[in-house]
Amino acid sequence: MKTTIKEAKNYLNQEVTIGGWLHNKRSSGKIAFLQLRDGTGFMQGVVVKAEVSEDTFQLAKNITQESSLFVTGEITEDTRSDLGYEMQVKSIEVIDEAHDYPITPKNHGTEFLMDHRHLWLRSKKQHAVMKIRNEIIRATYEFFNDNGFTKIDPPILTASAPEGTSELFHTKYFDEDAFLSQSGQLYMEAAAMAHGKVFSFGPTFRAEKSKTRRHLIEFWMIEPEMAFYNHADNLEVQEQYVTHLVQSVLKNCKIELKTLERDTEKLAKVATPFPRITYDDAVTFLKEEGFDDIEWGEDFGAPHETAIANHYDLPVFITNYPTKIKPFYMQPNPDNEDTVLCADLIAPEGYGEIIGGSERINDLALMEQRINEHELDAESYSYYLDLRKYGSVPHSGFGLGLERAVAWISGVEHVRETSPFPRLLNRLYP
Repeated sequence: MKTTIKEAKNYLNQEVTIGGWLHNKRSSGKIAFLQLRDGTGFMQGVVVKAEVSEDTFQLAKNITQESSLFVTGEITEDTRSDLGYEMQVKSIEVIDEAHDYPITPKNHGTEFLMDHRHLWLRSKKQHAVMKIRNEIIRATYEFFNDNGFTKIDPPILTASAPEGTSELFHTKYFDEDAFLSQSGQLYMEAAAMAHGKVFSFGPTFRAEKSKTRRHLIEFWMIEPEMAFYNHADNLEVQEQYVTHLVQSVLKNCKIELKTLERDTEKLAKVATPFPRITYDDAVTFLKEEGFDDIEWGEDFGAPHETAIANHYDLPVFITNYPTKIKPFYMQPNPDNEDTVLCADLIAPEGYGEIIGGSERINDLALMEQRINEHELDAESYSYYLDLRKYGSVPHSGFGLGLERAVAWISGVEHVRETSPFPRLLNRLYP
């Protein structure tokens, strides 16, 4: 009977065959312990000299790291294992013997590991991070499908910039200029006028020359847009969504969280509602905390966000930023038109902003004014203005950066470990 490590629990006290790779091994004179992996998990295979042929035992002792093989044996209970079971190996068939595997069981530098990212993915911790990433993706579709959203796919090649910045990757689109998308938001607003509640999930690109642990050049964004939702409604959806992600990982990724030595007590505290602090109050708080350099009208950096986050056990919304430091499409705050109806959601433990969102301007004249103020090409945004011409409604949306969310929930320090093949300022390989 062929099975996988994950499904082997269904065959307790039965003999099965599993195809996999040798992750590591150790042996004594009479017993060999094989650390096996097959993509679904990691499991110990025990080879007892007295219970197998001499050839099998010698093979178990000599087989090299990352060799591929079929292992046949009985699945038995093992209370010391995270899985709760192991295999009593009866026979081994080598499929392909690996030689001089470069990532040996010792410490390696980050650059070396990134150069061998295609192999580093096989390691136990990197495997755990990708499993958590996958669970967050699964839970994302679950949340939005269960809450009446329709998935719409915006284009990756665009003729305009949603954020109105110069940090774009330019390319030629036949005889026109085009850019790699930095956000699908403007297209999702169009989709919301057709479907009410929509979300996208796709790659985005920022030509930002940043080397911080929070930045990638290519990353994935989840971007919902909701017709007839105001700023307050938008915040409620965000906190419900993030809570759902965290609870799903806690429920379905126990082994992976343990592998990463994640403090799950901190994650278990994540529940709605999230605390909220206005930008004005945040500036006051930061000055009281000794950040004398911050002035009203400036954006917050990583140290500022961390100081605010450390004041709370939960993700915290910073709301109503100054108009001049936010994109052109955000709805003015009726209580203070120097600010807009927006929020950044700051993750705890120093992981920074994981969501940016706002209520969108729905008035045609004001949107035209904003486009002019930001010196944008009105013709490139004519489709966007049409949304305000033909049945405009209040609407809101947000974007969650997948890799930052994975970094926070899994507890890894740098976002480069949360992308299978990260694109960094000086890295386009592998």
